[in-house]
Amino acid sequence: MKIKYTRDDLTIRGHAFGTKDQPQPAVILSHGFLANERMCFKYAKLLAEMGFLAVTFDFCGGGIVSRSDGRSQDMTVMTEKADLLAVVEGVRNQFSPTGITLLGCSQGGFVSGLLAAELGDKAIDRLIMFYPAVCIPDDARNGKMMFFKFDPDHIPDVLGRFPMKLGGDYARTVVSMNPYEELKGYAGPVLLIHGTADEIVNISYARKLKEIYPDCRYEEIAGGGHMFKGEADEQACRILQDFMRSI
Repeated sequence: MKIKYTRDDLTIRGHAFGTKDQPQPAVILSHGFLANERMCFKYAKLLAEMGFLAVTFDFCGGGIVSRSDGRSQDMTVMTEKADLLAVVEGVRNQFSPTGITLLGCSQGGFVSGLLAAELGDKAIDRLIMFYPAVCIPDDARNGKMMFFKFDPDHIPDVLGRFPMKLGGDYARTVVSMNPYEELKGYAGPVLLIHGTADEIVNISYARKLKEIYPDCRYEEIAGGGHMFKGEADEQACRILQDFMRSI
């Protein structure tokens, strides 16, 4: 089922997987940097088979190929948090779910964690983060964010144009951020999964992140890289199923 919600004057487009004919717990899945909702389809379909309403969407300006409105040069972690909040409110209004879980991959995991900390455990039942990009503020301070290099003391209006045009606000909005302080406000159940061979987000970030949550199930996937593939992805799916069944 196609869905669409709005944030400011922008339309956010996505899909809902599940029966949707009666209230059920919902899981809202957030994709990573440069990607789109298809990154989360496998997990969404798995969760729908388990009886959850699974919702995927494209962040505004958040990927090379996006069905949602918005320009990539206007996208920041904070605009994505606003997008996710609009989706949470839209899902509540449209489907009246019995509870909401946030699941995010990479930058989507960081964004999900930020929103969960803001809304708290009375609004968000569970938080699931796959290889969350908690490194983003450090990357901004170091002047190297993914493919883009710049002077962090003089951040340009455009960080780079390939493979996706990125505006200077992407760095400015996080360059002074302490991510662990921003994330630690969530007290509900957390599932954090990270691969030991992640070359984009070093596993040291996850090992530090797990300490801020009072109720955290932390799993390392030996040899797993950024964006789980093959057996690493199958292992992540088994852990996800077990976590969702145990609550």
